[in-house]
Formats: sequence, C-alpha cells, structure tokens
Amino acid sequence: MTRFFWMREDRSVAETYGGEVNAASKWSLPGTTCPACVTWAAAGHYYPCVDLSQLPERREFEKARRESFSEFTRLRELVRPLAPSGAILPPGTGFGPLVGPAFGRFPAFSWLVGVLMARRDALERLQAEDLRGLEPCRTALRFRQKNNPPELLDLQLHPLGKLHPDCIPPDAPPPCATCGRHGFGRPDEPILDAASLPTDLDLFRVGNFATMLIGTERFMEAVRRLELDGVTFRELPAR
Repeated sequence: MTRFFWMREDRSVAETYGGEVNAASKWSLPGTTCPACVTWAAAGHYYPCVDLSQLPERREFEKARRESFSEFTRLRELVRPLAPSGAILPPGTGFGPLVGPAFGRFPAFSWLVGVLMARRDALERLQAEDLRGLEPCRTALRFRQKNNPPELLDLQLHPLGKLHPDCIPPDAPPPCATCGRHGFGRPDEPILDAASLPTDLDLFRVGNFATMLIGTERFMEAVRRLELDGVTFRELPAR
C-alpha cells in the first residue's frame, strides 16, 4: 500500500543558505466577492507552465485586485482553454513564471508561500529516478549576483485528492454552491481520503487544501537517498 508524506519547508536549512526570493506569478485571476458567501482568493493554486502571453486580454491578468463575481467568471473562462484539463481555477489562481528579485544561495528545495522550487541540478537528479509528476517550469527571477546565479525551477503541482471528512471541523460550512469555496482551517492532524488520491503521481497538492504538498514514499526515499535538502516529510494516515 502506498504511503503518503506531507512535505514542508526545512526552515533551519533555508536559514543556513540565506537565499531570499520576493516574487509572484506573472499573471493571476483576481480575487472576488461571491454573492452567496465571502470575499476571497485561494492560495496554493499555481500553474507556472501556463503561458498567457498570446492571450489578447493578458494585461487584465497582470494586476492583483478584487473584481465582481461576474467579471471573475468572465476572466476565468478566458484562461480555461489554456489551463490543464479539469483545473478548478479559483480566485487568485496564478499562471506563468515567478517574476521578481532574488539573491543568495538556495538548498535543493526552496519555498515561497506554497510554491515549491528546485535547483536545476537537484531536479535533474530526481528526474533520473523516474518519479511521476515532476513538471518543471522556468522562473523569471532577477538575481542580484552576476556571477553564477542559481537556476531555480518552479514545479507545477496539480491539486488532486482530498482531506478526509473526519479531519475537517464538524462546524465547517459546506462548499459554497455558487463559487465552490470550502472554508476551513488546516487540521492539526490531517487525514487523507484514500479513495480520492492519485495513483499515477509521486508529487501533488491536496485538492481541497492546496497549500499542502504531498509526496509518495517513492519520492521521499529518492530525496533522502540523494541527500537533497530543504524539505521535511511527515507521514499522513489515509483512509
């Protein structure tokens, strides 16, 4: 039976390297005010390999802002044909490369508000392990150092699978019938819904809590065998 591990930043390692990134997705859907629930924008939904540069309306996705629900829906449908099949595309979904300044040294894995990046050399070693679901995308980071700046690649991770209902607070409201938002805090003891988990990927996000990144035992073992730093693993139960 496949074992699954919650992946998080190893902050002690990150502090040792001292690198910093201040960046955001080149394009994004606006936040919105749902007529049936709240004003919101999701976190954890990023598609860095999706290129909006040929979209005539691309400038409408360049500034983070809040729009009416009808305007958000119009913009979402403009990008849907370019997004991965089945993508949910909630308010705040990011597209395209990370853009912004960076400096310093970085571990094999580095993190930016739920975005997982990897140094090219580390990712190439992982790809040689025949892991499933490694979809690297270029970034557009501007490094201060001119000599041999690191090359960081963004990993496009799809929100799939779910947290099990048993770990969602019983007083959490059901998903909104209008916009789909299911608002609840991250459980202290997460449980994965086994029947919902992908069987063909070794790395993915949790579909109903997309800031949580999940790796399989195969992924965890490869990272440890290759001695790649910057990430911690916590096994999660699945039922």
